[in-house]
Amino acid sequence: MLLPADLATKLTPEYVSSLPNEMKAELLELLEEREKVLAETKLYQLYPATGRLRREAYPKHMQFFAAGAQHQERCVMAANRIGKTWGIGGYETALHLTGDYPDWWVGYRFNNPIDAWAAGDTTETTRDILQVALLGQPGELGRGLIPAARIVGEPTKRGGGVVGAVDTVKVRWGDTDQASALGFKAYDQGRKKFQGTAKDLIWLDEEPPEDVYDECMMRLMTTDGLMLCTFTPLLGMSKIAKRFLDVLAPSAE
Repeated sequence: MLLPADLATKLTPEYVSSLPNEMKAELLELLEEREKVLAETKLYQLYPATGRLRREAYPKHMQFFAAGAQHQERCVMAANRIGKTWGIGGYETALHLTGDYPDWWVGYRFNNPIDAWAAGDTTETTRDILQVALLGQPGELGRGLIPAARIVGEPTKRGGGVVGAVDTVKVRWGDTDQASALGFKAYDQGRKKFQGTAKDLIWLDEEPPEDVYDECMMRLMTTDGLMLCTFTPLLGMSKIAKRFLDVLAPSAE
């Protein structure tokens, strides 16, 4: 049995020190189990209805999610440290991989397991940022946004000498025996590494080269799949940035 959250917050050093040793040991075991469960179920803790981190405090995040019901391509182009990776791209990607949509979700919903990619600048940054966000730190598989209980088997490792880099992982979808597939990619592999089979979802974290973006859209063509982009526009008014900005403020040319 897990320690109730309200009791955990009321424990004081004085109260704990007053307990017999055997009760202290039991309490420690309960606290450790509670921390393990919380660490392995991060997906279900984001955007609660109430509290300091309630979802109404994040209107632009909610707007991005809702837009998925109507738009194939979406982009969050914003400053660093506002939750683009964990709170937007990673969160939505994890929902689609698992099928564990919250009751309040009004964005796009897949009705079956999906085949997805998550990609960043380099293999190293993909490992250190996207892989950590979705799977957890090295040696802590299941402590990212994809719950531990949803990860099927061991992820396959990527070659090329980048220690700890994952190539693909299987994610159990809903209450079924079926699994979604997630592959990790990097822009510095070049456009040709993004060729291949159709995808249902592609998440590009940090701004991609134009040829990589175009190739990814080709992977989504036959599935009408979703494109998620999350990046800070460090390249200025690039061609990728203009694709989205011109929709909001069309060029006068």
